[in-house]
Amino acid sequence: MMFESAGAVRNKLIQNGFILAGLSNILGVLVCSKALTNEVMMNAQPNVMGLFGLVSILLWGLGYIAVYKSYAQVRWLIAVFVIEKLAYVIAWLSFITTESLSQVYDQDLLAGIFYTIYGANDFLFMIFFAFVFLRTQPASL
Repeated sequence: MMFESAGAVRNKLIQNGFILAGLSNILGVLVCSKALTNEVMMNAQPNVMGLFGLVSILLWGLGYIAVYKSYAQVRWLIAVFVIEKLAYVIAWLSFITTESLSQVYDQDLLAGIFYTIYGANDFLFMIFFAFVFLRTQPASL
């Protein structure tokens, strides 16, 4: 019976984290936006979650998945992911403290769910990406 080393298990967990981050972006946007047709979702925070913003989130999700096997070689890209997630957390905090979440729910359940969780979700993945960045050794010169 073979056992994986702790490093191999950690690497697999990190890889799965990148896939989960990507799927979270892709499926979260596609489901809650009703395949990019949910006007309530897009109008509630148009500068962030308009059509262009939602397509951008899909692209970020594809980016996370694209590096799941090579994350250790793109350490500074992972730092960019941390900053990107921080930007969405700040955007969410701005929304949640200045807009009426109950009005969004009144207009559309999926939009309400999205606006309830997107900031917390981005915060968790920001922490994940920061952990990966800090655990990844810089390339030697």
